[in-house]
Amino acid sequence: MGPVGPVELLATWEAGLAGHAGDRPLLLHRAARPEAGTDELLSVPVGEREADLFALRRALFGERMQVRIECGACGEAMEFDLDAGALATRAAPSEAPLRVEVDDWAVEFRLPTVADLAAAGTADGPDKARRLLVTRCTVRALRDGTPVASRQLADLLPERVERRIAEKAAEADPTADVTLNVSCPDCGDATRAELDIASYLWTELDTWARDLMLDVHLLATAYGWSEPEILALSPLRRRYYLELCADA
Repeated sequence: MGPVGPVELLATWEAGLAGHAGDRPLLLHRAARPEAGTDELLSVPVGEREADLFALRRALFGERMQVRIECGACGEAMEFDLDAGALATRAAPSEAPLRVEVDDWAVEFRLPTVADLAAAGTADGPDKARRLLVTRCTVRALRDGTPVASRQLADLLPERVERRIAEKAAEADPTADVTLNVSCPDCGDATRAELDIASYLWTELDTWARDLMLDVHLLATAYGWSEPEILALSPLRRRYYLELCADA
């Protein structure tokens, strides 16, 4: 991923504020891979997008990610650090379909893409979402050696087979769902929490953008410079000029 400048990042932030919150992961992914078109970004496996967002986060804000969650048992706040660089690394997925065999069923399927996940998000409830995701990702399904049409899978595929497909997909693409299991130092109980990198990164970007806009306002007021002129300054020079403003 190449460097992303402040002008491009501010444009991403502005588009995210003006649009729907659900569009922000795609905007962030486009910032991570500016050379890719929308269709290409939607067609990548979910884990690949997440790895790209972790890499973008590392490039913008560094390796160290501070995470804060509450213990599910006693409510105590727990804070710890994660390594964005480690989460940005993703093994190359196999191009061959994955396969599970459960009882009389044999199912070949591919990893869910960003588009698949978006489609599943429109389903009415988690069960229908899971079935829609399985149906979209199934390449070939056999029951007792007889092919089953994709339109019949939602009604015929047993839940135990769906669960095994989900487990196999998670094993093949662990970055797609980063789940934390944190032990509380006070009560010792373990709390599970999902790390949504898109939401995490957007919160950081929002804070950064608002701080930068304030810097632009202060420097424009003090020196009469335009926004493009101020954004063209390096962060170090911007900070030095701000210190001069504060001392004046």
